[in-house]
Amino acid sequence: LAQPFSLLLSSNLDFGLSSRGIAYGVCCSGNNFFVNLSEGGFFNAIMSFPPNYPNSPPTVKFTSEIWHPNVYPDGRVCISILHPPGDDPNGYELASERWMPVHTVESIVLSIISMLSSPNDESPANVEAAKEWRETRDEFKRKVSRCVRRSQEML
Repeated sequence: LAQPFSLLLSSNLDFGLSSRGIAYGVCCSGNNFFVNLSEGGFFNAIMSFPPNYPNSPPTVKFTSEIWHPNVYPDGRVCISILHPPGDDPNGYELASERWMPVHTVESIVLSIISMLSSPNDESPANVEAAKEWRETRDEFKRKVSRCVRRSQEML
Protein backbone atom coordinates (compact mmCIF):
# COMPACT_ATOMS: atom_id res chain seq x y z
CA LEU A 1 0.00 0.00 0.00
CA ALA A 2 2.89 2.36 0.70
CA GLN A 3 4.14 1.88 -2.86
CA PRO A 4 0.86 2.93 -4.58
CA PHE A 5 0.61 5.98 -2.32
CA SER A 6 4.25 6.91 -3.00
CA LEU A 7 3.53 6.66 -6.71
CA LEU A 8 0.48 8.86 -6.22
CA LEU A 9 2.52 11.49 -4.39
CA SER A 10 5.22 11.44 -7.07
CA SER A 11 2.84 11.45 -10.05
CA ASN A 12 2.68 14.39 -12.43
CA LEU A 13 -0.94 15.01 -11.48
CA ASP A 14 -1.59 17.74 -8.92
CA PHE A 15 -3.76 16.21 -6.21
CA GLY A 16 -2.93 18.78 -3.56
CA LEU A 17 -1.46 16.01 -1.42
CA SER A 18 1.44 16.30 0.93
CA SER A 19 3.02 14.06 3.50
CA ARG A 20 4.39 15.00 6.89
CA GLY A 21 5.70 12.04 8.84
CA ILE A 22 2.97 9.42 8.94
CA ALA A 23 0.03 11.79 8.50
CA TYR A 24 -1.27 12.63 5.08
CA GLY A 25 -3.45 15.55 4.24
CA VAL A 26 -5.30 17.38 1.52
CA CYS A 27 -4.34 20.97 0.82
CA CYS A 28 -7.01 22.99 -0.94
CA SER A 29 -6.20 25.31 -3.81
CA GLY A 30 -7.90 26.09 -7.09
CA ASN A 31 -10.70 28.16 -8.56
CA ASN A 32 -13.80 26.30 -7.37
CA PHE A 33 -16.07 28.10 -4.84
CA PHE A 34 -15.54 25.63 -1.99
CA VAL A 35 -11.85 25.19 -2.77
CA ASN A 36 -11.34 28.97 -2.92
CA LEU A 37 -13.08 29.25 0.42
CA SER A 38 -10.79 26.53 1.83
CA GLU A 39 -7.63 27.73 0.10
CA GLY A 40 -4.62 27.55 2.35
CA GLY A 41 -6.24 24.95 4.58
CA PHE A 42 -4.40 21.73 5.34
CA PHE A 43 -6.79 18.97 6.36
CA ASN A 44 -5.32 15.74 7.73
CA ALA A 45 -7.12 12.50 7.02
CA ILE A 46 -6.61 8.82 7.73
CA MET A 47 -7.45 6.12 5.20
CA SER A 48 -7.93 2.77 6.94
CA PHE A 49 -8.03 -0.52 5.07
CA PRO A 50 -10.02 -3.52 6.33
CA PRO A 51 -8.43 -6.99 6.43
CA ASN A 52 -10.47 -8.07 3.39
CA TYR A 53 -9.44 -5.08 1.24
CA PRO A 54 -9.92 -4.78 -1.75
CA ASN A 55 -13.18 -6.71 -1.45
CA SER A 56 -14.41 -4.17 1.11
CA PRO A 57 -13.80 -0.42 0.94
CA PRO A 58 -11.42 1.51 3.13
CA THR A 59 -12.73 4.23 5.40
CA VAL A 60 -11.53 7.81 5.29
CA LYS A 61 -11.76 10.12 8.26
CA PHE A 62 -10.55 13.69 8.53
CA THR A 63 -8.66 14.21 11.76
CA SER A 64 -8.65 17.96 11.21
CA GLU A 65 -11.86 19.87 11.78
CA ILE A 66 -13.65 20.37 8.46
CA TRP A 67 -17.08 21.88 7.74
CA HIS A 68 -18.55 20.20 4.67
CA PRO A 69 -21.94 18.72 3.73
CA ASN A 70 -20.38 15.34 2.86
CA VAL A 71 -18.23 14.94 5.95
CA TYR A 72 -19.88 13.68 9.15
CA PRO A 73 -19.29 15.84 12.25
CA ASP A 74 -16.85 13.17 13.51
CA GLY A 75 -14.77 13.53 10.29
CA ARG A 76 -15.90 10.41 8.40
CA VAL A 77 -16.12 10.97 4.64
CA CYS A 78 -19.40 10.05 2.96
CA ILE A 79 -19.01 9.29 -0.74
CA SER A 80 -20.64 6.51 -2.73
CA ILE A 81 -17.46 4.68 -3.72
CA LEU A 82 -16.65 4.11 -0.02
CA HIS A 83 -20.02 2.48 0.66
CA PRO A 84 -20.08 -1.34 0.82
CA PRO A 85 -20.56 -3.12 -2.51
CA GLY A 86 -23.95 -4.25 -3.73
CA ASP A 87 -27.40 -2.75 -3.71
CA ASP A 88 -28.11 0.22 -1.46
CA PRO A 89 -30.67 -0.85 1.15
CA ASN A 90 -32.07 2.70 1.11
CA GLY A 91 -32.29 2.86 -2.68
CA TYR A 92 -30.29 6.11 -3.03
CA GLU A 93 -27.34 4.71 -4.96
CA LEU A 94 -26.88 2.31 -7.82
CA ALA A 95 -24.66 -0.70 -7.14
CA SER A 96 -22.32 0.65 -9.85
CA GLU A 97 -21.77 3.83 -7.79
CA ARG A 98 -20.67 1.92 -4.69
CA TRP A 99 -17.37 0.22 -3.81
CA MET A 100 -15.78 -2.09 -6.36
CA PRO A 101 -12.39 -3.79 -5.92
CA VAL A 102 -11.10 -2.02 -9.05
CA HIS A 103 -10.93 1.27 -7.14
CA THR A 104 -7.44 2.35 -6.20
CA VAL A 105 -6.00 4.72 -3.63
CA GLU A 106 -5.70 7.20 -6.48
CA SER A 107 -9.37 6.91 -7.48
CA ILE A 108 -10.43 7.28 -3.84
CA VAL A 109 -8.31 10.40 -3.35
CA LEU A 110 -9.60 11.86 -6.63
CA SER A 111 -13.18 11.20 -5.50
CA ILE A 112 -12.54 12.91 -2.17
CA ILE A 113 -10.98 15.93 -3.86
CA SER A 114 -13.96 16.07 -6.22
CA MET A 115 -16.33 15.84 -3.25
CA LEU A 116 -14.50 18.65 -1.48
CA SER A 117 -14.79 20.90 -4.51
CA SER A 118 -18.40 19.98 -5.36
CA PRO A 119 -20.49 19.32 -2.25
CA ASN A 120 -23.56 17.10 -2.67
CA ASP A 121 -26.18 18.73 -0.48
CA GLU A 122 -28.89 16.33 -1.72
CA SER A 123 -27.47 13.45 0.32
CA PRO A 124 -25.57 15.10 3.17
CA ALA A 125 -23.61 13.49 5.97
CA ASN A 126 -23.64 16.80 7.84
CA VAL A 127 -27.22 18.09 7.52
CA GLU A 128 -26.43 21.38 9.26
CA ALA A 129 -23.53 22.12 6.88
CA ALA A 130 -25.73 21.24 3.88
CA LYS A 131 -28.50 23.53 5.11
CA GLU A 132 -26.03 26.40 5.59
CA TRP A 133 -24.50 25.69 2.15
CA ARG A 134 -27.96 26.12 0.60
CA GLU A 135 -29.57 28.78 2.78
CA THR A 136 -27.03 30.88 4.69
CA ARG A 137 -23.89 30.90 2.59
CA ASP A 138 -22.25 33.64 4.72
CA GLU A 139 -22.52 31.50 7.87
CA PHE A 140 -21.17 28.52 5.93
CA LYS A 141 -18.21 30.62 4.72
CA ARG A 142 -17.50 31.79 8.27
CA LYS A 143 -17.33 28.21 9.58
CA VAL A 144 -15.14 27.01 6.72
CA SER A 145 -12.79 29.99 7.25
CA ARG A 146 -12.53 29.09 10.94
CA CYS A 147 -11.58 25.51 10.01
CA VAL A 148 -8.93 26.82 7.59
CA ARG A 149 -7.41 29.06 10.28
CA ARG A 150 -7.33 26.19 12.77
CA SER A 151 -5.72 23.89 10.20
CA GLN A 152 -2.99 26.47 9.56
CA GLU A 153 -2.32 26.79 13.29
CA MET A 154 -1.70 23.03 13.46
CA LEU A 155 1.14 23.13 10.89
